Amino acid sequence: MTLRNSLRICWYAIVLAWIASMSGNQLKAQQPYRILDQWKLADSGWWDYLVVDPPTHRLYITRGDHLDVLDSDTGKLVGTVAGLHGIHGVAFDATGKFGYISDGGANAVVVFDRASLATLATIPAGTGPDAIVYEPVTKTIWAFNGRSHNATEIDTLTRKVIATIALPGKPESPVVDGHGFIYDNIEDKSEIVKLDAKAGTLLAEWPLKDCESPSGLAFDSGSKRLFPVCDGKKMGIVDANSGKTLATAAIGDGPDAAGWSAKHKLAFASCGEGVLAVVDTASPDYKTIQMLPTKRGARTMAYDATNDRIYLVTADFGPPLKIPVHARP
Repeated sequence: MTLRNSLRICWYAIVLAWIASMSGNQLKAQQPYRILDQWKLADSGWWDYLVVDPPTHRLYITRGDHLDVLDSDTGKLVGTVAGLHGIHGVAFDATGKFGYISDGGANAVVVFDRASLATLATIPAGTGPDAIVYEPVTKTIWAFNGRSHNATEIDTLTRKVIATIALPGKPESPVVDGHGFIYDNIEDKSEIVKLDAKAGTLLAEWPLKDCESPSGLAFDSGSKRLFPVCDGKKMGIVDANSGKTLATAAIGDGPDAAGWSAKHKLAFASCGEGVLAVVDTASPDYKTIQMLPTKRGARTMAYDATNDRIYLVTADFGPPLKIPVHARP
């Protein structure tokens, strides 16, 4: 995603929290999430994905030419990774030491030290790397290249490109299943693809039913379900074994990210119109139990399962602004 409006001087991180004082049934009947806090931060500019790192209590927000790192409890700026060219996503490997940034403007993946925030390496990728994910079985980083319609597989030990896998269209948000497979939305084809990380191959293409232009994607590893968020105010529910669309659920307009709570069996969609949709996936009809008002433009999110908080980011909007070409996915 790339925001296509200019921003006024301030932007906001919005923190949403579970209301822990109620029982499960009460929560599902009475809107389980509320806004806990809003952090008003100093710098302006566009943003894309945000990622939370629970063990270190850090929140990473991509900001175009730099990466902001915040304390996820207080919103205080911890530091930045600077000198970038149009970044989109962040991923972490299993060592706890290194982070990886998809730098769409540089057609590269940038490796940084998570303790010092120092840049360690720059690895060539495809054209316009956007979403990025770590695959734990193969210990590889996968950058999904929006303009060249392929994925770059990188060995985290050698920091070398292992393979480039052609995709049938423009990739969006990937998820991993923890067993060596990766799923990713193909936005312009309205489908999901399944990749074999061990073989470095494309295994399947699954057209989505009643779910167009999927962007964000969440995964339920227990029941093997995928939750793509789509245009038309819809979330898809897809069987991750067969690719069959099982149902759709109602969400807000302009979604770009999705989340999943294994504890509560809830799926989330952050929507640019200014709502967070909460879907009860334990219900046979996938009922939308909450449409929580947030703030216009808050369409990307990160979910922290350890404290049951959702983080969103947005800004005060000014008149339309043409975003530089290098910053687009």
